[in-house]
Amino acid sequence: FPVLYTGANNLVAHECILDLRDITKETGVTVDDVAKRLMDFGFHAPTMSFPVPGTLMVEPTESEDLAEINRFIKAMQQIAAEIQEIRSGKVKAEESALRNAPHTAASLLSADWNRSYTREHAAFPGGQSSSLMGKRGKYFPTVGRIDGAHGDRNLICTCPPVTDFE
Repeated sequence: FPVLYTGANNLVAHECILDLRDITKETGVTVDDVAKRLMDFGFHAPTMSFPVPGTLMVEPTESEDLAEINRFIKAMQQIAAEIQEIRSGKVKAEESALRNAPHTAASLLSADWNRSYTREHAAFPGGQSSSLMGKRGKYFPTVGRIDGAHGDRNLICTCPPVTDFE
């Protein structure tokens, strides 16, 4: 993945910005697709489109050990392979595990599975025995894709009335 804002020796500080804009133009795969697919690997979705639209900000910092950083790199390599399948025409972006991520336990257990890929590929990218799942095992996101822009523009407060706190 191309990296924005590198130093003289192509190094970055504690964070880096992955530029997906050309990938999006070429394949239709968006930053949302990549961020949500990372959830299937057990990673929290990175910051999207800040400070540059169409990018992901990755911040491993000193809180992650080398094994976890290596696991993240393997996850990104797997995602790059999934993007390549779209690029080569083997899979359509709309029908890919990337576009349908994250995969919740409810969606994986549903009797209606009409995806072009297997449930195992959705839930366990790289296979069930893969080290991509990390030491803690599989994490299943509880919510699938949402319309984030709609939610940002149409905030609905579900708080109880202030009188309930008197």
